Amino acid sequence: MARMNRRRALQLLAALGTTGLAAGCGPGDDTTDQPAPGTPIKIGLIVPGSGPNKVIGDEITNGFELFLATHAQQLGGHPVTLVPAEEGDSAATGQAAVDRLLKEGVLALTGVVSPTVMTGIRDAVEKARVPLVGSNASPATLQGVVYIWRTSYVLTEPGLALGAYLRQNLDASSRIAIFGTQGSGSRDVIDGLRRGYEQGRRLTEDPIFTPDYPNPGKGVYVGPIRKALGRNPDAVFCHYTGAQAVQFVKQLYAEGYRGPIYAPGFLTEGTVLEQLDDGEKGRERQLIEQYGIETALNYSADLNNTANRVFASAYRKRFNTSPSTYSMASYDAALVLDKAIRVAGENLSPQQVNLALGKIGQIDSPRGSWQFNQPRTPQQKWYLRKVQLDGRMLSNVVINELATLG
Repeated sequence: MARMNRRRALQLLAALGTTGLAAGCGPGDDTTDQPAPGTPIKIGLIVPGSGPNKVIGDEITNGFELFLATHAQQLGGHPVTLVPAEEGDSAATGQAAVDRLLKEGVLALTGVVSPTVMTGIRDAVEKARVPLVGSNASPATLQGVVYIWRTSYVLTEPGLALGAYLRQNLDASSRIAIFGTQGSGSRDVIDGLRRGYEQGRRLTEDPIFTPDYPNPGKGVYVGPIRKALGRNPDAVFCHYTGAQAVQFVKQLYAEGYRGPIYAPGFLTEGTVLEQLDDGEKGRERQLIEQYGIETALNYSADLNNTANRVFASAYRKRFNTSPSTYSMASYDAALVLDKAIRVAGENLSPQQVNLALGKIGQIDSPRGSWQFNQPRTPQQKWYLRKVQLDGRMLSNVVINELATLG
């Protein structure tokens, strides 16, 4: 943190009557001048420990734990115990996780991968008056909340950013085949695509919604793909993640598609590119390089800013892999809790922390600076990324900025 920024932060804290020093900027900060630790606190972490979303849950866990590991296992000057709870995949399992963590006496909650779970626990969180800083799930229907904050994005936003980009870069007569899973997540994404694209033109193809397979087999997408390819699309837009993303792209190429693919960045996040990369002479790598996969996301590990260089380096050193948007958003969840707990002062309560979350202002994040908007989600930049070779491996490389949304 620059000297002037630190001084201004200290002045703000003094004006608020709080104690302690301003929050550190990132891993490796000098913490020798911090006061003695305050009272221990507990933070509840809601993530899936099994099933298709476990990979995302692991990355969310990694991001939060990295912040703690590089900040003396403290948030806002208080030693932290991170209490995990199984998210599951339904409103009922999410409710059970919240109930157990509330009995543990947590000061705040974080995590949550599934939009279904987030929607299902909304009333319980609001009734308990304990802040939840969600780091992934953010359905567009989650409105009017007081205690739920999100460091990720609203699910309409990646589609909105890409829709505007495609409107500017594709011919008005272009046919775009649209795919997604059944459920609210894909519908939110595609709704955003329509809003961004349909200004003086319209999408001619109806979306094809496929079952939400937890572990899709090698032929599950063949029927829908053949149906779409029968209309000779000029481009494909899709919303899949994890194992579904891997199988969809493989089967799309296997059925003869030779054209560009556009998607929210979840399509190529995590380990997806590793599973699609079949080597220097592999057909899939050659097709990806020739025809292109371009995605919109709020983060890329190659962003050139100080906060990201520090964060990405520490993440690679600790976990031997590059960070994803999931781990970044969870790191930021810890960062905003750190700031809010400092602002809340010595006599902590969940309600005080919730009020403080609205006062923390701009966040110096690995994604670039952002701040909470009125609906308690980030106002942030969206980036266009293209899958390219980075050395010998396929990687998401930022091409340019698409929009600031939120």
